[in-house]
Amino acid sequence: MTTFLFFLPLILTNAVLGIYAERKISAFIQDRMGPMETGKFGILQTTADIVKLIQKEDIVPAAADWKLFKLAPVIIFTAVFSGFAVIPLSGAWDGAGLEIGVFYLLAIISLDVLGILMAGWGSNSKFSLFGALRSVAQIISYEVPLGLSVLCVVMITQSLDLQEISLSQGLQSPNSVYLFGVVKSMDVSQWGGVFAWNIVQAPLLIPVFVIFFIASLAECNRAPFDLPEAESELIAGYHTEYSGFRWAFFMLAEYGMMMLVSMLAAILFFGAWNTPLPNMGVVKLADWTTGAPGSFMSYIWGVFWLLSKALIGMFMHMWIRWTYPRLRIDQLMNLSWKYLTPAAILLLLLCGIWRLWMIA
Repeated sequence: MTTFLFFLPLILTNAVLGIYAERKISAFIQDRMGPMETGKFGILQTTADIVKLIQKEDIVPAAADWKLFKLAPVIIFTAVFSGFAVIPLSGAWDGAGLEIGVFYLLAIISLDVLGILMAGWGSNSKFSLFGALRSVAQIISYEVPLGLSVLCVVMITQSLDLQEISLSQGLQSPNSVYLFGVVKSMDVSQWGGVFAWNIVQAPLLIPVFVIFFIASLAECNRAPFDLPEAESELIAGYHTEYSGFRWAFFMLAEYGMMMLVSMLAAILFFGAWNTPLPNMGVVKLADWTTGAPGSFMSYIWGVFWLLSKALIGMFMHMWIRWTYPRLRIDQLMNLSWKYLTPAAILLLLLCGIWRLWMIA
């Protein structure tokens, strides 16, 4: 219940601030000003948009299947929101604490495919249906390299528990931490910080993260993988017929998914809620920015570091969107099946070899 009360306002706040940030970031990249009129530096523009959406009439097309049409946004948002249940926020705040948290997370967020298909079919519009079919094909295709990249981390850490994966990347690790994960190398258990991150313990995870990041862009329908919402071809894709608050649910789910995959990336590769600052001799940066286990400051520092890393991941999502052009559908499928999936399978084999012969 505590996790629910934390993440619901967080997702709402993230959507409001994320939309404003994306407008400003895109404007900066394209040498524009972005919103400037509503509030200081346009900071109230997103709030004005929310008020407008709430006041708009809830229109359901006459020929639509109204049950599917109305249920689809709820299914999509619920699937994304449910994924936050297993996210550990600190050493003492581990969410639902499932031992199969990785499996649960990948399973629950895949249910948004059903909501997208319901939205496209229930709208009874060819634009919506084409967008939904594109989205289903895209998400199913990119779930393969995404799942394989996550499996690489699971193989290295030998755990499906997100909290155990988090603990193994900091001062509270129950096992010794070696630089680059090699048995005979320097023991950095007391250093903590960046030296304990998975990508440093096992450098093979660096290309794994690249595959994970590309696949996560496709999972979120973010550019250059935003073909399901290609306005030049499909108007707005599967949510073309939606208006008002139901349309806002789709945007809320999109920004929620961005935060979720960014948090997952931080947990799997970049130390989770652990501090990135190491202990260096008498300068105990890791100790100072972690807090004693179970203390109030450990909650504060854990949430701070995890959210900071997630926000950096979201910034990268926005940066990519306004930098690279949209792919064609054949390029999108080729990238997944001909390049990312074989590369992920090869890296999975190499991670298995690394775990057997390099890590204690």
